[in-house]
Amino acid sequence: MVPFRKMHGLGNDFVVLDARKGSVLDARRAALPITPARAAAIADRRRGIGCDQFIVMEPGTDGADVFMRIRNPDGSESGACGNATRCIASLVAEETGRDRVVVRTIAGDLPVERLPNGEGMDLWRADMGPARLGWRDVPLAREVDTLHLPIGRGPVADPAACSMGNPHATFFVPELDALPLAEIGPALEHDPIFPERANIGFVQVLTPEYIRLMVWERGAGLTLACGSGACAALVNAARRGLTGRRATVSLPGGDLVIEWREDGPGAGHVLMTGPVATAFTGEIDLGAYPA
Repeated sequence: MVPFRKMHGLGNDFVVLDARKGSVLDARRAALPITPARAAAIADRRRGIGCDQFIVMEPGTDGADVFMRIRNPDGSESGACGNATRCIASLVAEETGRDRVVVRTIAGDLPVERLPNGEGMDLWRADMGPARLGWRDVPLAREVDTLHLPIGRGPVADPAACSMGNPHATFFVPELDALPLAEIGPALEHDPIFPERANIGFVQVLTPEYIRLMVWERGAGLTLACGSGACAALVNAARRGLTGRRATVSLPGGDLVIEWREDGPGAGHVLMTGPVATAFTGEIDLGAYPA
């Protein structure tokens, strides 16, 4: 049996396994590897534990405190997950007693710091790195202006795109609640312009400092929150002149504060602030799931 944690950031939930040196999973990885099929089976909400992303903590090296491997519910690997980054940083901070942690992903290093708020729940601010705005960075299948993609479906069209370590497209709409997201989300995720598929955000701008967002996540579908999607939404809204470079992004699971730094240290980087929580802990028999 292998210990696991069920964590979430604003309802965006994760199964977290520890494969760092000396852990139970580390000792058993050769016999019970975490394959895409096994991760997908555990992420299944009816036959497994259920989660939006399956996370494995691996040893950090060369300045990183931990390596975070991210798998979507279909078993595919992702380069970024903002809410999971905060969750993993909080675990390492609890272990080490430090308020600043560096989480490494396949997309790069993400520094995270604890921000005590005096209300019994710490907030965590993650530096999600620079927003990547070139068409190859997203990536897109051909050269187009990432501020205006020539795609649409049903009532939505003309999104902006960027990469936050994973691909995002953001549609701006007058009324978020009127959209048939479960109908248009899958088609947009798989649009041919996205060779690696994409996370699809739908934004209603309420004020220049406050926007609503819902995200159809690549490989996961509709989720209660998406940290990297919130970062992309603010970046793309600011690029369109719809907001400033700092705003509260309201998701179905709660609010994140996003800032796209314009100058000074970290210029161009996107900062995301929000809470984390552990729902429960348990043990899992990995051998009961397909390899």
